Amino acid sequence: MDYRRVALGVTAVIVVAALAGCSGAVPLPTPDSESTAEPVGAAAGPSWNVTVTYVVDGDTVDVQYENGSTETVRLLGVDTPETPPNSISPGEFEGIPDSDAGRKHLTSWGEQATTFAERELAGENVQLVVDDRADRRGGYGRLLAYIYVDGENFNQRLLAEGYARLYESPFTYREEFAETEATAQRNGVGLWGFEDATATAAAVRPPATPLPTAYSSPIIERRA
Repeated sequence: MDYRRVALGVTAVIVVAALAGCSGAVPLPTPDSESTAEPVGAAAGPSWNVTVTYVVDGDTVDVQYENGSTETVRLLGVDTPETPPNSISPGEFEGIPDSDAGRKHLTSWGEQATTFAERELAGENVQLVVDDRADRRGGYGRLLAYIYVDGENFNQRLLAEGYARLYESPFTYREEFAETEATAQRNGVGLWGFEDATATAAAVRPPATPLPTAYSSPIIERRA
């Protein structure tokens, strides 16, 4: 047997599998071989009890499994605005103009989304749930999943409170998430309040006081 050829073949298979996993084409196994929590909701995928160890931004967190292994998780079905040094794409957020004001608005809400996730998730024991109807991993090899806090879907909460937009991809709760986003948009909640905030500011701004001109002083008639 040509052991050198076999070794090269095995190496090639490993490289191809790794590249496929990073592209999301082939789901990679999660660190735990079996789920450690009861299934939640209609998403029939496995679930784990994990601890959020670090919040990367509004839609990405690092978690630790009960066996001590770690994972970077991208929240499934949602997308919060990017924060520096990443670039903002106003065109991805319906109704937000591609202007300096629009980019500044989204940058602010991206930072607020990160702060919100830090407050609600950092250090917390939560339930991590994958969706069998969705890709297991995204383009950067991150696990795509829902996070549940005390039984509440945190991904959907980001949409309801205006911290995120719907990220178009196949997943079980896609229609429900779309309705949640539409409600937030209609009511100008969170980042969707760009136009409302501008109109309100204009409505409450006091009228400008006219500046005096060379001809605004009253003419005093001299008596003869």
